[in-house]
Amino acid sequence: MRSASTLFFLVSLAVSSFATVAQVEADIANISTSLNTVDASINAFPTSGGTLAQALAIHNNAVALGTPLGQGTTDTQGTAGPISESDGRTILTSVEALEPVIDDALTKIAARKAAFQALPIGGIPALVKQDINNLCSQTATFETALIALCPTDLQGEATALKNRIDAACAAAIAAYADV
Repeated sequence: MRSASTLFFLVSLAVSSFATVAQVEADIANISTSLNTVDASINAFPTSGGTLAQALAIHNNAVALGTPLGQGTTDTQGTAGPISESDGRTILTSVEALEPVIDDALTKIAARKAAFQALPIGGIPALVKQDINNLCSQTATFETALIALCPTDLQGEATALKNRIDAACAAAIAAYADV
């Protein structure tokens, strides 16, 4: 009896550790939702006169974005690849749709550095810097997993997308380098 339950447990564990393309697509949709929330909170923070509550909303939303990014990475790494051309194109198109939102969020967070520095409580720019570093690192890990999952003929396009997003991250990180 013990060996039967052990076998059942091992089979359950093996089955649960494999992800599907549909899960990766759902993860990208969840990333999109969280990313749009982060972008909206950054856009709501003015270039001067922002509040501590607004700054903390950005931070909380940035931290929350880490969850779907982490799940997306886990599921992408757990999906047998390379995937089909059709699935690869669908996933790549979904991630490409995130690029303008990522660019907007990173450009605007960099442009609001002085407004964060002007808040009456210190340490907010360092918190923003930490959030940028964490999200850019998680994004790079997710991108790398996606490239590995893509069919060979889409890997160049996926790598170019990664390079553009990484450049936007680098610019935002550079804006907070002195914090």
